[in-house]
Amino acid sequence: MDYIKPVDVVKTMVSAGDTKAGLAIKDLLIRGFLSGALLGFATSLAITATAQTTPIVGAIVFPVGFVMIVLLGLELVTGSFAVVSLAGVSGKRPLGQVANNLAWVFLGNLLGSVAYGALLWVVLTNCGSVAPTGIAANIVAIAQAKTTAYAAHGSAGWITAFVKAILCNWMVCLGVVMAMTSASTIGKIAAMWLPILTFFGQGFEHSVVNMFVIPTGMMLGAKVTVADWWLWNQIPVTLGNFVGGFLFTGLFLYWTYRPDRAAQPAEAPLTAEDAEPARA
Repeated sequence: MDYIKPVDVVKTMVSAGDTKAGLAIKDLLIRGFLSGALLGFATSLAITATAQTTPIVGAIVFPVGFVMIVLLGLELVTGSFAVVSLAGVSGKRPLGQVANNLAWVFLGNLLGSVAYGALLWVVLTNCGSVAPTGIAANIVAIAQAKTTAYAAHGSAGWITAFVKAILCNWMVCLGVVMAMTSASTIGKIAAMWLPILTFFGQGFEHSVVNMFVIPTGMMLGAKVTVADWWLWNQIPVTLGNFVGGFLFTGLFLYWTYRPDRAAQPAEAPLTAEDAEPARA
């Protein structure tokens, strides 16, 4: 059958986390770079679709980037928060190695996101000779809404960004897991599409999406500083993404479908003969 049971999915999660944790830094940077760029492509596509139609259409098309990332086996730090972290929890990899893996993937995602943003800036402004309009103006507005709008509310804004990030990566990591519930390409695409659409359609905060949209907005003229970007978005959103992915998806599924527990045979019930004391 095409469907893969949850207990086997969790085994796959642990195995995948172990494999990813053992990748060389070069591979983490290359695969992370590609993931950041592909998610940037998907985000600009979703912004374009939203401007031409309605926000729900943008949410429907956004998962194309995530699908490419998963099917190509690339590295996205938000998904790794759930999967690679389990390699540490299960004892397959030391926690220091897990943290090192996440840091390199984060850097790769950042480089790829900013690189795509710089190339898109060239396209949207005719290499700086045209003032931002249309989609470019939308990106500027989004960048400001994700930073200075939170800053205007002080600590309440910071907490809001953090919680929206928890909700986001709860769904994003569920998308990674749902892709493991099918053995077919079509099944994987359909399964992972659902939670990704769910997070994007509700405007939750994704750290890698923001690695693209905020610096690109800054290039296009958004009134946002580097400090605004990191203090009011990138830091709280990354922390929230970690909590949502690691706790609510990775750890909860691991606790309830733990592979080593599932492998233990059930204890046979005591028979009447077993209960009788041994006779001489």
